[in-house]
Amino acid sequence: MNRYDDGHGRAAQRTVAAPPPARGRGFAQSWWGRAWLRALEDAALDGAAVKAGRRLARAGGVGAVTVRPGRVTAVVRDARGAAHRADVLVPELSEAEWGRLLDTTVGQAGHLAALLDGELPPHLIEDAAVGGVELLPGLGDLEPECDCGTWDHCGHTAALCHQVARLLDEDPFLLLLLRGREKDAFLAELHLRSTAPRAATSTPATVGVDASEAWAAGDILPPLPPLPGLPQFPGTPPPLTSATVPAPGMDPAALEHLAGRTAMEAYRLLAEVVRSASDDFRPEAEASRPDPMMFRSDPEATRSNPEVLHSDPRGHRSDPWHDAALTAGQDAVRLACGAPCDAVIERLAKESGRGRAGLATAVRAWCAGGVAALAVLDEEWQVEGLALAHARAALEAAWEADERPPFHSSGNRWTVPDEGVQLRLGRDGLWWPYRDEAGGWVPAGGPDRDPATALASARLDADSRDPERL
Repeated sequence: MNRYDDGHGRAAQRTVAAPPPARGRGFAQSWWGRAWLRALEDAALDGAAVKAGRRLARAGGVGAVTVRPGRVTAVVRDARGAAHRADVLVPELSEAEWGRLLDTTVGQAGHLAALLDGELPPHLIEDAAVGGVELLPGLGDLEPECDCGTWDHCGHTAALCHQVARLLDEDPFLLLLLRGREKDAFLAELHLRSTAPRAATSTPATVGVDASEAWAAGDILPPLPPLPGLPQFPGTPPPLTSATVPAPGMDPAALEHLAGRTAMEAYRLLAEVVRSASDDFRPEAEASRPDPMMFRSDPEATRSNPEVLHSDPRGHRSDPWHDAALTAGQDAVRLACGAPCDAVIERLAKESGRGRAGLATAVRAWCAGGVAALAVLDEEWQVEGLALAHARAALEAAWEADERPPFHSSGNRWTVPDEGVQLRLGRDGLWWPYRDEAGGWVPAGGPDRDPATALASARLDADSRDPERL
């Protein structure tokens, strides 16, 4: 690691050794790393260059990366072994923008404490954006330069961007250096600003209020009180079991389950309102996915984590499964989530036409992706034409030829027989991981556009999970 000062309190560069090749996993795990890659995908005019760069980076073709204000540089070797110097330029922040960023940080006690403790809080990036300071690159911010002569992003600059995304996962302070300040210089300025004595302000003595002003303010209503805090758990409906014989056709156990689900939905809607109205609301890009094993004997399991009932398979809090009307079979699967009692499970298994074991697998699929995941579970279709060409291109781009798994393909399903893992292609172009469990294929997680990432999820799930059974 090399450092020097340019005379303005800024470190001019840091050189980071090349990490090992990234085989079989996604390049960016953090939301800021993925935001960096989205900026690359938005800026590149040629999608093939982005895929070629991903292959080069995954194979270890990117050397040591040098990061300096406004520029990141590395030597990238292509598949033929030819070396090229690749640079990606990023606009630096102005002194006024740095001042606003420091003010934003000092104004938030949590940000200040984390930074002085050597950590870069993710919410700081969002708060800075609200104040007009963009730490993450936007559309057109990643300007490529490569000695191969390509004027747009080429495979070499795309490979460098993929490697930078990995480095940002490990050290998000590199964002500050790219924008013009090294970590130590920024923290020193932050310390000075946070400890500087504030100028005392003198308040003139109150001598009274003009009568006309007081009269004019008489009709102004006081501000509304703040919203109440979100309860820790959803409300519990009253038990419906009693000595009274239920009316014909009335199932108290099923009605109790529906009442509990309604309480969960009301809690979810209230949570959205409270979070959106709170000054401290921050979108959680890495929200927990729902537990695929929702058939538990303990009905309190979902009460302890109500958000598992309504979570997007890629980490958002939206509820895409309620955007369209559900069929009776789909609604039976939805209702089976949330640990219903045995009598309700049996009824839903019959109504869904799946049986008890099939319903358990369908619930896993629903928790991984709702209606789309159910379609992937149930449908095997022939991939033809343009869809087949895209699928083959994605599989070829995901691995080097000598590392590509020995897939056996059937319709929209690609199986690695010796490992008991499978990829299923959805009609939306997403890859869904599956694994073999007791002779049947079960969902192993949410979808991904990168088949290597989806297959890694299936392998990890197969190695580490010991799921509960019905």
